[in-house]
Amino acid sequence: MVHFVGAGPGAADLITVRGKGLIESADIIIYAGSLVNRELLEYAKQAREVYNSAHMTLEQVMDIISSNSDKEIVRLHTGDPSIYGAIREQMDMLDALGIEYDVCPGVSSMFGAAAALRAEYTLPGVSQSVIITRMAGRTPVPESESIESFAAHGASMVIFLSAGMLEELSGRLISGGCAPDLPAAIVYKATWPDEKKIITTVEGLAAAAKRNGINKTALVLVGDFLDGEYERSKLYDPSFSHGCRRSTE
Repeated sequence: MVHFVGAGPGAADLITVRGKGLIESADIIIYAGSLVNRELLEYAKQAREVYNSAHMTLEQVMDIISSNSDKEIVRLHTGDPSIYGAIREQMDMLDALGIEYDVCPGVSSMFGAAAALRAEYTLPGVSQSVIITRMAGRTPVPESESIESFAAHGASMVIFLSAGMLEELSGRLISGGCAPDLPAAIVYKATWPDEKKIITTVEGLAAAAKRNGINKTALVLVGDFLDGEYERSKLYDPSFSHGCRRSTE
């Protein structure tokens, strides 16, 4: 059995209980070494082999899995593997090989970033939607999913894999309708010991990153949810009744 495991945003104690248990019982671990915290490997009490996939191709990863299909294998991905995890292509190859697998979700870095900033993405009267996207790099982005088109929605935005293109990102956000002074944040290595968090504006993203020496391994958050007025939630409002509580007013 192959277990795709979300390693969480960085801190070793933010992996799920299930994910930790799978690492502890694994015979073989293949981990994304460029992003996964190596402290997680300390949970690997019985693993006989550990491979860093940062130095491997997909075919090399599959060769290891197929030659050890009788063992418990953990494929350890950063954050939650469903977001920019490139797991679909791996699962399709496992299907073709007739090798069983499952997926253990993890805590995404987008939630680690929000926690670091003490922010809530979905504030009443501000935004009830979150757009998760990235700038086009070596992997293209469909034209219908351009930064400009998403900026026009006014929703909270979390932008992955774009810390090295912040000047272009700012220009495209503004072209799409974001005000230059719209609140923005850069969170470098959320939940890691060397985490950095910077509050700035859409216009100031590139300069803020340069001042702090950040050009990779960071998320960009954009929206009024970072700073501004909002409406109180109806859920705990004394005048609001629901299935678990009657109004007190």
